[in-house]
Amino acid sequence: MMQKIAIIGLGLIGSSIAHAARRGALAKQVVGFDASADVRGRAAKLGFCDVIADDIADCVKDAELVILCAPVGAYPSIAPLIAPHLAQGAILSDVGSVKGAVIRDIGPHVPPGVHFIPAHPIAGTEYSGPEAGFSSLFDGRWAILTPVPGSDEAAVKKLRAFWQGLGSQVDVMDAAHHDLVLAITSHLPHLIAYNIVGTAHDLEQVTEGEVIKYSAGGFRDFTRIAASDPTMWRDVFLNNREAVLEVLGRFNEDLSQLTRAIRNNDGQMLFDFFTRTRAIRRAIIDVGQDSAAPNFGRNKS
Repeated sequence: MMQKIAIIGLGLIGSSIAHAARRGALAKQVVGFDASADVRGRAAKLGFCDVIADDIADCVKDAELVILCAPVGAYPSIAPLIAPHLAQGAILSDVGSVKGAVIRDIGPHVPPGVHFIPAHPIAGTEYSGPEAGFSSLFDGRWAILTPVPGSDEAAVKKLRAFWQGLGSQVDVMDAAHHDLVLAITSHLPHLIAYNIVGTAHDLEQVTEGEVIKYSAGGFRDFTRIAASDPTMWRDVFLNNREAVLEVLGRFNEDLSQLTRAIRNNDGQMLFDFFTRTRAIRRAIIDVGQDSAAPNFGRNKS
């Protein structure tokens, strides 16, 4: 058990960390801060933190673990504010979906004696805000640690144990490799979802409401993804630009092949492609990262 952990940013991930830390008795005191006074007030009423600080310096003071849960675009302004108040031996981490930019923006501000270990829990929903958090969000999901060169092994082990205490499976990888992997597994799907829903919005005017009225399961799932926090995803794409553009280029090449197959009436190519990609869905279910229940496990009502 840690004496104090500090959570900066009290949206879905930050509030869920607080809930899960309490469930696992991982800290004697959980202190939270958010730049929004409205969010701080709502979080105080919900009570998932022991203390809601009105000042970011008070939040991080004497904390053994400080976790940045704000959008990654805010990190450059947060880092210099908290740096003078971090305790010697403290672990400074985050939950951002990109890691190279986080290391670039925070690394220069980390004082000597503070262990900077970026992290990324691969868990979430389309909901946001302090009301969206829940203690089981990380159960069975992966959390990836991306230690910087020279990271203290004991501090990495301590952070690994913390995320395991939240319910996560933990892996460690290089920041650049993380950003490439997440570009294809998370960032590109969100970009496609936003684009498809945007196209449907344009067609909505033509079809007189039928796009929404007759939405099938596939389109409904795209709209669920596209309902995610726009601030967070704007920052993700701007801060993982190179990796996203690389996988987007590969995606466009594959899309061109499918286009040619449809144009050329190449049914065998389509069948082979769909058969191969169908196996990916089965593999995701086999490793426990989703449910095989109808309609992706949601109630049909």
